[in-house]
Amino acid sequence: MNLKNIFFSLITFLSISTISYGQVNESVIKPLEDERWWGGIVALGSKMPYGMNLREYDLSRDNLNNQVVPLFLSSKGRYVWSEDPFTFSIKDGDLIIRSDYEKVEVTVAGTTLRDAYIAAKDSHFPPSGGIPEPIFFSKPQYNTWIELMYNQNQEDILTYADNVLEHGFPNGVFMVDDNWQKYYGNFEFKPDRFPNPKEMTDKLHRMGFKVMLWISPFVSADSPEYRTLSSMGYLLKDKATSSNAMITWWNGVSACYDTTNPKAMEYLKAQLKKTQADYGIDGFKLDAGDVSYMQGDYKFFEDGANINIFSQRWAELGLEFPYNELRTSWKLGGLPIVQRLGDKNYSWNACSLIIPDMISAGLLGHLYTCPDMIGGGQFGSFLNVDESKFDMELIVRSCQLHAMMPMMQFSVAPWRILDDKHIEICAKFAKLHESMGDYILSEAKKSSISGEPIVRHMEYSFPNQGFIGCKDQFMLGDDYLVAPMIKPGGTRTVSLPKGEWIDDLGEHLVGPIIFDIDVPLDRLPYYKRK
Repeated sequence: MNLKNIFFSLITFLSISTISYGQVNESVIKPLEDERWWGGIVALGSKMPYGMNLREYDLSRDNLNNQVVPLFLSSKGRYVWSEDPFTFSIKDGDLIIRSDYEKVEVTVAGTTLRDAYIAAKDSHFPPSGGIPEPIFFSKPQYNTWIELMYNQNQEDILTYADNVLEHGFPNGVFMVDDNWQKYYGNFEFKPDRFPNPKEMTDKLHRMGFKVMLWISPFVSADSPEYRTLSSMGYLLKDKATSSNAMITWWNGVSACYDTTNPKAMEYLKAQLKKTQADYGIDGFKLDAGDVSYMQGDYKFFEDGANINIFSQRWAELGLEFPYNELRTSWKLGGLPIVQRLGDKNYSWNACSLIIPDMISAGLLGHLYTCPDMIGGGQFGSFLNVDESKFDMELIVRSCQLHAMMPMMQFSVAPWRILDDKHIEICAKFAKLHESMGDYILSEAKKSSISGEPIVRHMEYSFPNQGFIGCKDQFMLGDDYLVAPMIKPGGTRTVSLPKGEWIDDLGEHLVGPIIFDIDVPLDRLPYYKRK
């Protein structure tokens, strides 16, 4: 062992203590000088790197509407990984991890955030070599949730698609959201709302769209599907009674597929494949699967399974469909799955969360992530509001931010809430995303081999240059530094690292340099490495 390895081993030995309380192991990880941590829950991105104190979170209960991964990465090249869920908190700078399963250890991999990530992904979630369908990286996604909510119907869906093209936006991936089907667990269109669904999907395809449908693991009680699945033993069981468990989720109370039962999942896959064949569907948005809704004590088919494995098995179903999207999962880093950030509200504060949350998604191994819907994904923000009072600047800046992400998704219709000037600007940046498609796709392909994130923290790409607390800039792959507007106004400060850069206006700059710029509403500042 060389002196460097001896030194790192000594640091690790001195900086962690483990105490056992019955079956619970508590690890107290002392910080190195100026060390900061990322990890655990994607939705905590805005709190990363974590400060001196953080309340306790439980990876088996708290997913905060997004992905959870039992991984922590430090700015000083250390990482923590467990195959099982644990609780974590920070007190006076100490990272405290409690596990019912194992003694959690710290691994010393190097001296930087990137060193920690590379070592962790190599050991625990190596890249698969595959990517989702290329269209995800060059074309926008259009989701009907905000405009139609629970009134999904053929006429309005086609009207939405017509408006996309009529207002100068590119075609792309079209997602029909919740309540298109007769009931949960059924995968046939409501006949009263969809008089000819195959005709609808055929028209969408002729318009250049790919078509996806919203699904969940839930099954409406007392439906024909419920009785069929119950007779086959494919539903999740209550541990105490061995009867079918009833899960309370945002749409009521339902039974649920036991996703840990391989035969149940093969049966479900067969139903979805039939739906594809019958209606010409390209893929599925797999919603739910949240550990936060699984609050009971369950009897799983798979020995040793828990609610995290339940969430993982549901998410893995997405691998069967190249057109897929998930909002929550357990682990699964490096796989060709489209992850999406959890629904955010319509506000400037929510806009400011996108960059750190996208960075945390990448650092937790989710290489192919889409930000939340442009302008926000919570339908209540757009109900009973005077449309003349919408903050058009916010919608445009949100659109610009998404345009230089790996993927972008519309839901609220720009043509409903914006005037012609602001619609035109949004269409311009949707086309910018389209024009960046070859570059983004090339970065996705590189990520599928290297396992490195596409959206990167400045500290990841430029360690020890003062970027550890930066939350309003990011690197898109190797070559583009993006500095969008995430608050109202027309000016912002940009910090360029060492090197030569060409900005979006063609100006040549040499870093390191910090400077203020004017950002009129139709400008998105970005800097290409020369």
